Amino acid sequence: MNLLQETKFIMDKYGIQANKSLGQNFLIDENIVNDIVDKSNINISDLVIEIGPGLGTLTSKLLEKAGKVIAIELDKKVLNILNERFVLYKNFELINNDILKVDLNDLINKNLNEQITTCKIVANLPYYITTPIIMKLLQENLKIDSITVMVQKEVAERLTAIPGEKDAGSITYSIYYYTEPKIVLNVPRNCFLPVPDVNSSVISLKLLKNPRISVPNEEVFFHIIKSAFSQKRKTLVNSLVNNKIIDTKESAEKLLNSIGLDTKIRAEKLTIENFAELSKKIALNK
Repeated sequence: MNLLQETKFIMDKYGIQANKSLGQNFLIDENIVNDIVDKSNINISDLVIEIGPGLGTLTSKLLEKAGKVIAIELDKKVLNILNERFVLYKNFELINNDILKVDLNDLINKNLNEQITTCKIVANLPYYITTPIIMKLLQENLKIDSITVMVQKEVAERLTAIPGEKDAGSITYSIYYYTEPKIVLNVPRNCFLPVPDVNSSVISLKLLKNPRISVPNEEVFFHIIKSAFSQKRKTLVNSLVNNKIIDTKESAEKLLNSIGLDTKIRAEKLTIENFAELSKKIALNK
């Protein structure tokens, strides 16, 4: 029985259909599943937190490699499937909750020990909630080594872009600040059931021991970046003034000149170092 047949069998047995509101698309290509696990570099000393395990296709492979797998699933309809499928696995734990509401710090701290020393995140993320999940993982100062997630291909290109270059968005700067990002696998849309409208990519985010640059106030730094990209078609000067970060256009132009930036520049042209310098200047002037 191949993975497509197995998936259809499980869906038929339990009367399950992919939940569109939760962005469910089930992987049916075994080679892709194996590749994701390989790219995750999972071993027996790892605690793996899997977000949205669905029918458990990826989970079954992770359980063979990891010291422990904690699957966090929101959809109550698949809980019985997962519990029955992995009832004999002593290294499996299932939590029925919204990942955005889970205290991951507490969960990780309770499960790390002498045998299980590192934590890694692996997931096929629902496209509609990709950004909030990734930002939660990065901003909560978690004891995690890496994040390996499948996302929409277009989103993957933005997440792994170099700040200041094509495809960069506000989240690009957060990713680059905290991690070493790269696309490790491209996944055609026909590898899923049902077939989604877009292709996917798997990205690897290796957490840096320290943020890539030093800023005096992370909250101010990221607020400025988010504000600058909230009006991406406008110049940075106009975005800063419209978002009330700087009082007047003249003050904003003077500030940009002081750090060697063109007053007509737009947010996507700034490097992460540019935004760091800008946030330092703004913090000093407050």
